[in-house]
Amino acid sequence: MESANQDINLNSPNKGLGVDSLTDVPVGGAASNASNAASTVPLGLTEEEAEELRTELSKVEEEIHTLRQVLSAKEKHSYELKRKLGLSPLNEFKQNITKGWQDVQTSNAYKKTQETLTQAGQKTSAALSTMGTAISKKLGDMRNSPTFKSFEDKVGNIKHKVVGGRGDGEGVQSPAETKSVQDNAPF
Repeated sequence: MESANQDINLNSPNKGLGVDSLTDVPVGGAASNASNAASTVPLGLTEEEAEELRTELSKVEEEIHTLRQVLSAKEKHSYELKRKLGLSPLNEFKQNITKGWQDVQTSNAYKKTQETLTQAGQKTSAALSTMGTAISKKLGDMRNSPTFKSFEDKVGNIKHKVVGGRGDGEGVQSPAETKSVQDNAPF
């Protein structure tokens, strides 16, 4: 830890050096500093110029203080008006979000992105449709192949043997009944 006698004002020419007093450390605002600094005149300024600058600084700080008070009063008045109108911070937040989203939607970047994504979606849809058609055609071709028909007949025979015929005469015919296939075909 640094010693208590070390100068802590970072704008001081003595910064980082051990000094016996903390004359460069601001205490009580600029008005207090102005009275402390009244006895010293910065290099390059006359006593009158320094006094004039101190007076101007004091006036500016008074104006800042007055403006802060006025701003605080205006904020309180605004809060009261919003309260009377039933505007809560949540409602304001929702309105800000809605307005922000509307601003985004009207931006050129959003419109270009939307167009690009729409085109990409259309191309993807067309590609998937083409692929679906091709798969359907291949499945149709496969279903009409002799290998699949033989497999279908064998599955139908097994189903007919497991389920059996219906007793009410309205049973669905198995593929074996509609086509001539050996009942003892290996599976």
